[in-house]
Amino acid sequence: MKAVVVNDEGTLSVQDIEMPQITSSDQILVKVAYCGLCGSDIPRIFHHGAHFYPITLGHEFSGTVVEMGSDVTEFDIGDLISCVPLLPCFKCDECQKHYYSLCKHYTFVGSRITGGLAQYIVINKKSAFKLPKDVSLIQGAFFEPMTVGMHALLLAEGCHNKNVVIVGGGTIGLLAMQCAKAMGAKFVAVLDINEERLNLAKKLGADAVYHAKNMTVSEINDALLPHRFDQVVLETAGTPATVSLAIEIAGPKAKVGLVGTLHNDVTLSEKTFGLILRKELQILGSWMNYSAPWPGKEWQLVSQFFVDGKIKLDELIAGVGNFDEFVQQVSALNGHPMNGKILLNCM
Repeated sequence: MKAVVVNDEGTLSVQDIEMPQITSSDQILVKVAYCGLCGSDIPRIFHHGAHFYPITLGHEFSGTVVEMGSDVTEFDIGDLISCVPLLPCFKCDECQKHYYSLCKHYTFVGSRITGGLAQYIVINKKSAFKLPKDVSLIQGAFFEPMTVGMHALLLAEGCHNKNVVIVGGGTIGLLAMQCAKAMGAKFVAVLDINEERLNLAKKLGADAVYHAKNMTVSEINDALLPHRFDQVVLETAGTPATVSLAIEIAGPKAKVGLVGTLHNDVTLSEKTFGLILRKELQILGSWMNYSAPWPGKEWQLVSQFFVDGKIKLDELIAGVGNFDEFVQQVSALNGHPMNGKILLNCM
């Protein structure tokens, strides 16, 4: 079968590899339909960030169940699924408390084990979420990134009738923005330094957008003044500058969710740190996207939002290609961030 293989730093190729086989009674064989490139895959490809090489990445994928182990009763042949990439042990103390993202003995599809950038993949039955009949396979490939922002919003105790500010207009940020709208936020703003992303945020329903490079912190705060109370701020860009910015523009007693993964040290100025105290901010770390009952309320809500037609994806997709086209698109990034989601079409 065909697969996208990362051979070493920055080198991707389409290879014919052996078809995977079910080796355990709790596994399923999935014919992959679509698989997205995650921002976390970029350092795995270009900056020696993978756990091993060669590796087939891909944890944002959908597909069809084509074979099942003898102990699988939750699915039928032909069911459409979205990948739930984390596989916790369900036995450690953290798992017993339903802190699945903190599992001591987890594995992860497309990182610690082979992923979905291939025509077929074998996964544990707990790594599959059944798609409702009204949800498409291309929507199924967005469940994982969409539940990341959803998890943070739930940690902030929801956002119904609240003001939500998203710092970072990438895929995670714009999906989180749509989730906030679907959850009943009364006002949602997006900050970024990319004009294209801000225009896209407007199209997708943002009530306001702010260019963080062209506006001072004081100007942003003035714009947010009517929306400063009952506020949830999500930092989704994952840079030292945006972490500081999220704190600086947060309203009194706001909940600040840190979602973006950083690759550089953060140093807060004395003034910025003081704002956490003076504004009595609640700083919430948000890691992955799981809760109880497994895989979590996040996944059920995302599923319902898609069924209800509340999420727009077309504008978020930068490209959908076959194996060769996908490799060309990803290689062209040369280690730089994506501007929109790149998807592999395996069908």
